[in-house]
Amino acid sequence: MEGHSGDGGVSRVLLLGFCIAGIWASYIYQGVLQETVSTKRFWPDGKRFEHLAFLNLAQNVVCFIWSLMMTRVFSRRSNDGAPLLSYWSASITNTVGPAMGIEALKYISYPGQVLAKSSKMIPVMLMGTVVYGIKYTLPEYVCTFLVAGGVSAFALSKTSSKTILKLAHPNAPYGYGLCFVNLLFDGFTNATQDSIKARYPKTSAWEIMLGMNLWGTIYNLIYMFGWPHGTGYQALSFCREHPEVAWDILMYCLCGAVGQNFIFLTISRFGSLANTTITTTRKFVSIVVSSLLAGNPLTRKQWGSVAMVFSGLSYSIFLKWRKLQKKKRTE
Repeated sequence: MEGHSGDGGVSRVLLLGFCIAGIWASYIYQGVLQETVSTKRFWPDGKRFEHLAFLNLAQNVVCFIWSLMMTRVFSRRSNDGAPLLSYWSASITNTVGPAMGIEALKYISYPGQVLAKSSKMIPVMLMGTVVYGIKYTLPEYVCTFLVAGGVSAFALSKTSSKTILKLAHPNAPYGYGLCFVNLLFDGFTNATQDSIKARYPKTSAWEIMLGMNLWGTIYNLIYMFGWPHGTGYQALSFCREHPEVAWDILMYCLCGAVGQNFIFLTISRFGSLANTTITTTRKFVSIVVSSLLAGNPLTRKQWGSVAMVFSGLSYSIFLKWRKLQKKKRTE
């Protein structure tokens, strides 16, 4: 019996390592591709790919096809699952929010965008205090202060001239503003998804992914091709003339789809706290990779800001872990 228990422990550790490697590899490489598509001048005419909203459409299409295959293979839709119509409202904010996050890369650096999007707890606590009158503990305020202070210090610090030259339209206030709206929309999306899951508890992760990406594809198709002055045709034309960017976009989408697989696997086997820890550390590694490999050198003050943000996030994860341990002891 002890041997079997040990084997189970080893296999669980190996599975966790597999999940960590999958999430890190998928999203770090996706970040590199996102930065490449938004900043690179492509051969043969040295033009930038300005139609960044097209990334969201491509991501929706690939993830919709992927989730459709997964539901057919692993979890066929049941009558107890959430109807596809229930995802329409969450898909609006899930479409507009990420589009703003990607658009921000025209105005701020990739490390700045990652840090800004790491500060999700700030609008959550702000809305909780102002709208619902929720009272938070001192350690929670300390976490928020570290994150908010780090992001603010990074935004106000001087960016290297090499990084500024890579940006299409340098404008820090506008770029960080887009990231903040992205966070607010993400909050609504997550809350709506939780509500759907509560009303239809038998809905699988693949079904949620299917519903969200179905509506996301519809909205983005209307925006890119049906909306007045839609740029979808221009984006396709650019991809035909510059095959390199088309390949980068395809790889970007596949990384997102594979990354979601590992996230679902991590949450189902190890819980949401483990997933939060893995994705948070991944963001820090993404900043390091961007600085070292993608040519976005950070100043000492900016590295200090990065340390502040991830100290706050790490402390927040520790508080959640401690609360979870207390809950387990009382059960």
